[in-house]
Amino acid sequence: MTAKTTAHLDPEELHSNPAFTQGVIAPAARTLYVGGQLGTDSTGNVLDGFEAQAAQAMRNVLSVLAAAGTGPEHVVKLTIYLVDGVDAQAGYAASRSVWGDHRTAVTVVSTAGHARPGALVEIDAVAIIPE
Repeated sequence: MTAKTTAHLDPEELHSNPAFTQGVIAPAARTLYVGGQLGTDSTGNVLDGFEAQAAQAMRNVLSVLAAAGTGPEHVVKLTIYLVDGVDAQAGYAASRSVWGDHRTAVTVVSTAGHARPGALVEIDAVAIIPE
């Protein structure tokens, strides 16, 4: 691992998945904490439907990363909060279409609801900002 890249940690005794890694070793760097992003457009309106919200929430995360001068390849952790009863696989497919093949550590949590009425998904992230 060089000083400017992250390294994925996938121990042989744990399940391997092409979409996520079991751990990420991040170099010492400035750190960006992306607050929870909902599936809202630039006017603050919540999009209709879970898949649309999941894709938009991920686009919103990418916008914050870009504004900080970093990108998905430098994300070390995503947390995805889903409202109870939504199809996590549908959300995964919708967000992956935006996110691409960038592997990171991921936690998915089912919740009773979000603070914003109508919000079905919320995504936050932790990333390094490369020099």
